[in-house]
Amino acid sequence: MAYSDFNLAKVKQDLHISLVENNTCFADIAERDISEYLINTLQRNVPLALAINTEKARSELIVINILLEVREQLSNQISLFSGIDFKVDPEQGLNGYCDYILSNSVEQLYLETPVVAIVEAKNESITMGLGQCIAEMYAAQLYNAQAGANVPCTYGAVTTGNEWRFIKLQGHIAYIDYVSYYITEIKKIIGILVSMANGTKI
Repeated sequence: MAYSDFNLAKVKQDLHISLVENNTCFADIAERDISEYLINTLQRNVPLALAINTEKARSELIVINILLEVREQLSNQISLFSGIDFKVDPEQGLNGYCDYILSNSVEQLYLETPVVAIVEAKNESITMGLGQCIAEMYAAQLYNAQAGANVPCTYGAVTTGNEWRFIKLQGHIAYIDYVSYYITEIKKIIGILVSMANGTKI
């Protein structure tokens, strides 16, 4: 069993996490200006990625460029991991490879204080990715606690590249924003991701 085996029902049953769906806890986060580089990159890459319409294309052409922008906006004071093997508690199924993790640390050679888990939606289904994302966020919460890191919340996002849904996990309560943000709202998406990675209270 691994993170990818979790759906929302399994998260509730096995990890005892309560889900709060009717909220917009990210709505008040301000947009952020983005670099000319990201503007030009997305103008060039998004139509191609959506035309190819594979997870790999969306990851390489859209998602990674957005996450690199977040890292740049935070002056490279966070670390970015892609495809990392994140083994926390295999008995609970909290192991496997994560699409992306942002850590509130400059350490890039090893993972320290993970704060944001980002899952690429399988078959373009955001809902199908929510359980996996929450399981990874819960694992990050346990990982931080075991390391003695004081991280009150962990955050997550499920994305198709074009569509983004955001989640906040505090203890055993997962707050799932019912609003979807689209690539046309890139300044808002960047604002939310920067706030998450920077440890800003949301």
